[in-house]
Amino acid sequence: MADITVRGRIALRAAAAASWASQQAGRGKGSMIGGLIALKIDPTIMDQLGRGRRTVLVTGTNGKSTTTRMTTAALGTLGRVATQADGANMDAGIVAALSAHQGVALAAIEVDELHLPHVTDSLNPAAVVLLNLSRDQLDRVGEINMIERKLRAGLARHPDTVVIANCDDVLITSIAYDHPKVVWVAAGSGWAVDATSCPRSGEPIVWEGQHSGTAGGEADGVGKHWRSTGTDFERPQPDWWLDGDDLLGPDGIRLPLTLALPGRANRGNAAQAVAAAVALGAEPAKAAEAAGTVREIAGRYRTVQVGAHEARLLLAKNPAGWQEALSMIEPGSAGLVIAVNGQVPDGEDLSWLWDVRFEHFEGVQVVAAGERATDLAVRLTYAGVEHTTVPDPLRAIASCPPGHVEVLANYTAFRDLNRDLEARK
Repeated sequence: MADITVRGRIALRAAAAASWASQQAGRGKGSMIGGLIALKIDPTIMDQLGRGRRTVLVTGTNGKSTTTRMTTAALGTLGRVATQADGANMDAGIVAALSAHQGVALAAIEVDELHLPHVTDSLNPAAVVLLNLSRDQLDRVGEINMIERKLRAGLARHPDTVVIANCDDVLITSIAYDHPKVVWVAAGSGWAVDATSCPRSGEPIVWEGQHSGTAGGEADGVGKHWRSTGTDFERPQPDWWLDGDDLLGPDGIRLPLTLALPGRANRGNAAQAVAAAVALGAEPAKAAEAAGTVREIAGRYRTVQVGAHEARLLLAKNPAGWQEALSMIEPGSAGLVIAVNGQVPDGEDLSWLWDVRFEHFEGVQVVAAGERATDLAVRLTYAGVEHTTVPDPLRAIASCPPGHVEVLANYTAFRDLNRDLEARK
C-alpha cells in the first residue's frame, strides 16, 4: 500500500470492515458496500488503486463479462491479473476488485458504458476494448448516439491508450475512428438496427459487398463493407479477423481458436480479448489458447440438473443480446423457457420485446415465465409461437418434457433463478 495516502488507507480499512460485517450478516460477499464506503471516505481511491498497473478496460452493451473473463485468461499468460469476480462494473465494484488485488501489476476490468469516461480518467488504462453499442435500457441509459459522443470525447483525453475496437459495429467505429492508436477487430455485428444512420452526419449508412473476415467465419478480412453517405466515414480494414475456426492477425498470424462457449458473438469476443492481450505483450498462441478455456461466467452457459431436465442457463438483457442468445438455442431441445422480469435493473419498459425476432420453434415446447410472463406471452402470440405460461421459472422447467431444456432469462429473472437453484442444495 506504499502508493496509497493515509486517507486512502483509512478508506480501505473501513471498506474491509464493512465487507466483513456484510459477510457475517449473510448479505453476500460485501464487495459493493466496501467499495461504496471506500469511495465515500476518499473519492480519489480509484485513482490511487490504479497507479502502477497496466489495465485493460472492457465495455459495450453486450458481452462485457464474457470478454473480461477471456481477457483475464489471456493476460494470465503474462502474470497475475486483477479483475471482478462478480461482474460488478460500476465504481464501487471496480474499487472493490482493485483493492482485493493490491500489488498485482495487470488488470482486466469490466466497465459499464456510462462509466467508461471517468473510469478511464481514473485508471489511465493501457488498452480499452470496445465491443458493441446498441439500445439497452432507455429508462437508464438513454439515447444511443448521445452515449457514442460521450465515449468518443472520453477516449480523446487519452491518446496513448490503445483502443481495441470492433470495426463491424458502426457506432463503435465512430468512437475510435479518430483515435491515434487503434487495433481494429472484425468481431461481427448481428444487430444493425441502431446504426442505420451515420452517428457523425445523420445520413444513411450503406452496406455493400459480401460478409468476409467477420465473426461469422468467412475468410479474407475485408468484411461486409459499410460507409456513410454523408461524410468521410467507413469501415476500416481489420487487423484481426476470423476465418472458420482460426483467428488471423497482423504479420500473417493464424491461430486455432477453439472455444468452450457457444455462439458466433463469443468468437468475436474472444478475438478482441486476444487482440487486447497481444497489445499488452502476450504471445498470440498462448493468449488464444487461454481465452478458449473460459467455460462459465457468473452462472451463464452452465447446465444444471433440475429433476428430469438438463437446463442450460442463458442470459440476455436487451434486443441485440436476446437476438444473439436465441440463435444459440439447440433446435432439438425438449423445451425452451423464456423468463422475463421488469424490475429496475432490467429496465421497467419492456417495449423492446417487440424488437426481438422471436422465431417459430417447431418441435420445442416454449414456456413464458417470469414476473412479466403475460407481457411475453402476448409478444409470443403475435410472433406465432405456440407456448404455455408458467410464471415461476423452476415450475416452467418442470412443465417441459424430460431432457435438455434451454432457459433464456433477463437480468433479475436469471439472478433469482440461480438463487432458487442454490437454495435446493
